[in-house]
Amino acid sequence: MIRDGVPHRRGRATHNPFAGGPIPVRTLVAVFTPPYPITTPRLALRPFAETDLDDLYAFHSLPEVTRYLYWDARTREETKAALDRKIACASLGEDGDVLSVAAALAGGGPVIGDLTLFLRSREHRQGEIGFVFNPAYQGRGLATEAAREILRIGFEGLGLHRIHGNCDARNTASARLMERLGMRLEAHLVENEFFAGAWSDELVYAMLAREWRAGAASAQPPA
Repeated sequence: MIRDGVPHRRGRATHNPFAGGPIPVRTLVAVFTPPYPITTPRLALRPFAETDLDDLYAFHSLPEVTRYLYWDARTREETKAALDRKIACASLGEDGDVLSVAAALAGGGPVIGDLTLFLRSREHRQGEIGFVFNPAYQGRGLATEAAREILRIGFEGLGLHRIHGNCDARNTASARLMERLGMRLEAHLVENEFFAGAWSDELVYAMLAREWRAGAASAQPPA
């Protein structure tokens, strides 16, 4: 569940490790790993580590966080198993691969976000974004700050053409986050899933590489 809404604060500049431009998907090396660290004014994005268990459990264990997800609130043991899977998801190579990224507060702070980039199709340059955040840090724009860097990884690092994200239509926090990222609402699927004992709607948001570039260009200060 994402609950924020505050624009970026002014501060130290984001470190963009992809400043050299995107790598075409067809010419990628066999395995793509982001050039960590990726920093924003308030966050550090990095691979998950075993020491992140307490931080991850702090929000993976909350029913309000998992209300619209495909998994229930986790025990510590279940969180440990999930963390082990995330540690193994450190790169992208083939269709179906998953990149798991931890969002920690800058300066060695706790992990407050669990972000995902799925490689859905190398041939068609398609990816999918996912995110889960600790609600204790809501209302500060941190989720937007972190998720924007996952889009940057997909478009500027991996060279994807399109990235989409799905959410339950009742999950207004996630929908608003994707809107703040500049993603378009492409579809509202009506009662397409039987979820948690009831039929539910699903929203599909997406962004194209040219839309990402246009947004990035408009965000630059005038020369």
